[in-house]
Amino acid sequence: MAPFLAYEDKGTDTTLAPLVLIHGHPFDHTMWAPQVEAFASSRRVIAPDLRGYGTSPVAPGLTPLSRFAQDIEELLDDLKADTCVLAGLSMGGQIAMECYDRFGDRIVGLVLADTFPAPETPAGRAARNRMADRLLREGMRGYADEVLDKMVAPYADPEVKAHVHRMMTATPPEGAAAALRGRAERPDYRPLLTRVTVPTLIVVGADDEFTPVSDAEDMHALVPDSVLRVIEGSAHMPNLERAGEFNGVLGEFLSRVDGGVDDHVAGCVDGRVHG
Repeated sequence: MAPFLAYEDKGTDTTLAPLVLIHGHPFDHTMWAPQVEAFASSRRVIAPDLRGYGTSPVAPGLTPLSRFAQDIEELLDDLKADTCVLAGLSMGGQIAMECYDRFGDRIVGLVLADTFPAPETPAGRAARNRMADRLLREGMRGYADEVLDKMVAPYADPEVKAHVHRMMTATPPEGAAAALRGRAERPDYRPLLTRVTVPTLIVVGADDEFTPVSDAEDMHALVPDSVLRVIEGSAHMPNLERAGEFNGVLGEFLSRVDGGVDDHVAGCVDGRVHG
């Protein structure tokens, strides 16, 4: 049976754990294009479209983070990827946390980018459900126009802005609404983070308003074997806004996970990367 999710699968080196990239909301796997290009020459890179996003099937209603994580697990089974380095940004980071809770024995490295582990507040739950209603009623364009300069910094490259806006407006409203309703019910991942036993990279854009540096610092304090890197000159999507700097940080981390420990990264408790 064909996998439920659409995905990009590049790179043929099977000696290293594949890098699995989980996109955020309301995007698709193409948000990871700079990372696929940079790392597929040295390892297998798998970048799926989550259900309801990109070219994956739309499942209206409510999609909990546990369902997204189950989809990722099933995709790994289909692709015969027994282990992986798992990276997620924003909602993708929360899905990565859920994945670690579900099948942490398969994850050899964890990357949490521009995300946070706390459960939704009552006010936040109501706001996410109102936004879901709005997207179903109005479509994605108005929302995309409003949040573009928070998803990426106002000073971001125009081509990056255009790419981000295209992803948002192309997302099916039913899929985005289902994810919003699911995220409104998410659990508290903070206790889980204290039990993470694999190397973990926590990375955040210095000018991120959605998940500020303070959120990343809090996660860093929770995860025992973690490094924190702050990408200057970027907001919520440093992997696109400052792809070179992000790839440098990710590459150093992958070297550590693969066993070629980089002394600087291994000894780093915090660091800022300047673009």
